[in-house]
Amino acid sequence: MSLGLGWKLHGDGRTMGPDDVVAPDERLSWGKTIGLGAQHVVAMFGATFVFPLIMGLNAQLAIMMSGIATICFLLIVKGKVPSYLGTSASFVGAVIAIRHQTGATSATVTGAILIAGLVLALVGVLIHFLGSGVLHKVLPPVVTGAVVMLIGFNLAPVVANIYWPQDQWVALLVMTFTIVCAVAFKGFVGRIAIFLALIFGYVVSWIFDKGFGQITSYDAGAGKITTHFRTNFQGIKDASWIGFPPHTEMVAGKEVVGWHAPSFSMAAILLVVPAVIALIAENTGHVKAVAEMTKTDLDPYMGRAIAADGFGTMLASAVGGSPTTTYAENIGVMAATRVYSTAAYYVAAIVAILFGFSPKFGALVASTPGGVLGGITVVLYGMIGLLGAKIWKENGVDFANPINLVPVAAGIVIGIGNVTLKFSDSFSLSGIALGTIVAVAAYHLAKALAPAELRARADGALLTVGGHDSYGHSDGVDDLDQGDTRR
Repeated sequence: MSLGLGWKLHGDGRTMGPDDVVAPDERLSWGKTIGLGAQHVVAMFGATFVFPLIMGLNAQLAIMMSGIATICFLLIVKGKVPSYLGTSASFVGAVIAIRHQTGATSATVTGAILIAGLVLALVGVLIHFLGSGVLHKVLPPVVTGAVVMLIGFNLAPVVANIYWPQDQWVALLVMTFTIVCAVAFKGFVGRIAIFLALIFGYVVSWIFDKGFGQITSYDAGAGKITTHFRTNFQGIKDASWIGFPPHTEMVAGKEVVGWHAPSFSMAAILLVVPAVIALIAENTGHVKAVAEMTKTDLDPYMGRAIAADGFGTMLASAVGGSPTTTYAENIGVMAATRVYSTAAYYVAAIVAILFGFSPKFGALVASTPGGVLGGITVVLYGMIGLLGAKIWKENGVDFANPINLVPVAAGIVIGIGNVTLKFSDSFSLSGIALGTIVAVAAYHLAKALAPAELRARADGALLTVGGHDSYGHSDGVDDLDQGDTRR
């Protein structure tokens, strides 16, 4: 079928030989397919609801919309590119910057994200008609790596000033657990290190409450420093099992976020749009990874995949949900199982939508202790930043060449240091937005002015984004382009 919904049964549907590969248009028995779908849910789960929490958006709605966006993605790519669209981390820094602006609300955040999704969708359409080579000319690896790096490292003050101080000892333990789990366990366990760290952090916080009593620190629920227990399950007890995510409303002067219509601010949009560059890099790498694993040419679907991600982000943010991106964790699950059936992704998407209809699940996510988020984000934000260096390394970027060195050096420091360029009392550029503009524009200016011998070796190889999943585990497939900037 043209939409990729007609799956052929692979063999007898029950057994797989040691060299068997289940193609995207095939499936195993529905029992096994449902089991594989459950694995995909677990793989994407931790990051997909952690990042909405960090951005101040509703995690229950984010999970629901990730399922809907995934179904739309699979339909747009006609079932040729199996992938799950979870919450993107590339927007976190910009969203936090938006929330620091006077009068900024969740509607301002989602409006800016919606426009970024539109830009990404339009880029995908252009690539579909002009070919993927245009990507390399406009955004060579040296620039892409710089933007990804400044997006990640710009978030360091958020960890240091907001999450870590809420409970430094829980944060330290959770950070240590995340590192050990990610590197000491091979395969699926290592891939879901963030999810396991959340569970571990909850347990440690509960034990500390029982053993050490209350803690005096910033309380996200109250919006100020209070003396409180680390864990609070009252909201979970009060929530119903079945129901739609709540509508955004103001309670006692504090925004309780749920579904809402977006609003648009040019200042917020300019902060968010640079994340599009990171999403282009993610999607490009993931399509190449799937192409390598399935031994098929997916270049004709590159533009469709990027446009589909943009559409998914637009759709989710239109109702107040989180931005989306393809997930390396789920690509890692495919590499481990050698099952690339899109049927399993439809199952995962349906399960996510069902989770989105449980307010009790939303309350559980919202009750995550601040110290737990501190331990997780200190790892995640660093991983986002270091992926930029990974892009440089894998594409052979030569920093002995001043075309590569000088412009991106300026852009990175501006982005990480949150440097501000003020145009008027009502308009300024700073941090990620200004750093991205400097990195991209100054690179092309430097290349235009440089001697021919320097220009000839400035770009490096064609853009690739890694051979490992986002925790550094090899997935058993050589030279895959499978990095990830969400987490």
